Amino acid sequence: MKKILYWLPRILAILYTLFISAFALDVFEESQWFLALVIHLIPSYILIIITTIAWRHEQFGGALFIILGIFLLVYLHFESLVISIPIMIIGLFFIVKNYLLKICRS
Repeated sequence: MKKILYWLPRILAILYTLFISAFALDVFEESQWFLALVIHLIPSYILIIITTIAWRHEQFGGALFIILGIFLLVYLHFESLVISIPIMIIGLFFIVKNYLLKICRS
């Protein structure tokens, strides 16, 4: 059970980052494809940074995921829940995992 709680949020964060990165693949038809690719991958870079932070500091990283999800909800005017809700769920998994392990230890 501990291994599942440890790996579930991490694997979901990696898969979600790959999902978001797939949207950057539409730039190869443009003339300046490298610059366009770098710009389209900025959300993926942000997710990689937050995932790296959450890997070591689960509560702080989970809070960052939730804050990012709330920011996207407001920024996208609640129109794209497919983008923001999974980010908040991943953040909740990081935070809940930490609390469940603390409860099991005591």
